[in-house]
Amino acid sequence: MGFTMGLNLLLLLAMVATNILSLYHLSSTIQSKPPSPPPVPDHLIQQLSTIRATINHLTSLRPPTSKPSSSTPSDLLLYTRFSPIASSCKDNPILLHTYMNYTPFSPCPDDSQLAEDLILRGCHPLPRRRCFSKTPPSLPPPLPSDPFSPLPEKTAILNHYPCRTKTFSCFAGLKPEMGFDVRIEKSRFLTYRTDLDLPIPQLIQLAKSANSVIRLGLDIGGGTGTFAAQMKLRSNATVVTTTMNLGAPYSEAAAVRGLVALHAPLQQRLPVFDGTMDLVRCGHAVNRWIPVTAMEFLFFDVDRVLRGGGYLLLDRFFSKKSDLDKVYAPLIGKLGYKKVKWAVANKGDASGIKNGEVYLTALLQKPLVLRASLLTSSPFVETFLQGFFSYCASKPAIHLSLDLLLCCDSFLNSFKAEIPTIYATSSNQP
Repeated sequence: MGFTMGLNLLLLLAMVATNILSLYHLSSTIQSKPPSPPPVPDHLIQQLSTIRATINHLTSLRPPTSKPSSSTPSDLLLYTRFSPIASSCKDNPILLHTYMNYTPFSPCPDDSQLAEDLILRGCHPLPRRRCFSKTPPSLPPPLPSDPFSPLPEKTAILNHYPCRTKTFSCFAGLKPEMGFDVRIEKSRFLTYRTDLDLPIPQLIQLAKSANSVIRLGLDIGGGTGTFAAQMKLRSNATVVTTTMNLGAPYSEAAAVRGLVALHAPLQQRLPVFDGTMDLVRCGHAVNRWIPVTAMEFLFFDVDRVLRGGGYLLLDRFFSKKSDLDKVYAPLIGKLGYKKVKWAVANKGDASGIKNGEVYLTALLQKPLVLRASLLTSSPFVETFLQGFFSYCASKPAIHLSLDLLLCCDSFLNSFKAEIPTIYATSSNQP
């Protein structure tokens, strides 16, 4: 406070001195009334320059009255020289700068929640950092042969989670549906209670009856990895789980069970290669809260990674009943998949009753061959009809049905050569 008052006083004195010198110069000029203004004395110019320099110096020392703008962290600038940053990261500069504002070559800040916030906003992959992540102080035990054995404690750092004792057992006692109580999880995906259930034994049997096989899979939003664990035990299938740590250590729990958990948001391109998956399951994380356009991109990315004959399992997808009929069923239909199972039932909780929501469980099989829907797409039909009428208009008037049949046959023969071009045109349609 004293330093600021002193600077203000010096600034005031400097301004008063400047005004006095200016008045002195003006008064002397008015009294003499020379025919032409005399040159400003050198000593006066020097004094004015000294005063200006003093004011500028004092102003630079004065503490700012408003909050300064945050500067870009040096490591973020360095990283952007050789690796691109997602556009959504740039849309959240405060969070991004906070995340990248760390001391290089030292322990990383305890900011897991900040990382989750950035990822949920589409900032993924996160920029890399040159710091040392914290790990448990003791070596972990061997991976369990049974993924439903009790979760070993002290194998993960859980200090930043809200549960009081910072243990897996603490989360197991909160809500059974969270997936941390392995006694409950051991029976999940195995029994049939309602039409919405598709037990894993039945799923495997459906695949076998179709002369198919489930070897590799992807579980989108799979929580602690129970579906992957059951598939591993029942059919020796390898299923990778994508998950987010939203208030609970889902990724850590899946890892200590011997399962692979990908820390990835729903809006990210699925991190597997084209046509390599036999099964993709979408759990509760895929629901009506996702924007329709984003969901459409997600479903077609699923189509990208599924092989021909592979399966898409929508497990209890929920939406409003009217939206399912008008929006989501047509959206799913764009894939052209075979409906192996399609079961709809009312969502009986308070939110479901209030909003008129329903559950959908669907098992859909990707076709092995080119979809027949291409032949009925609007660009194809429009081109066909335009060509047909143009062709017939160039011929003599058609009076008999036989002539019409001959015209159709002649046009189809000439149209066959144009199918590759039309296919390419319709494939580029949005």
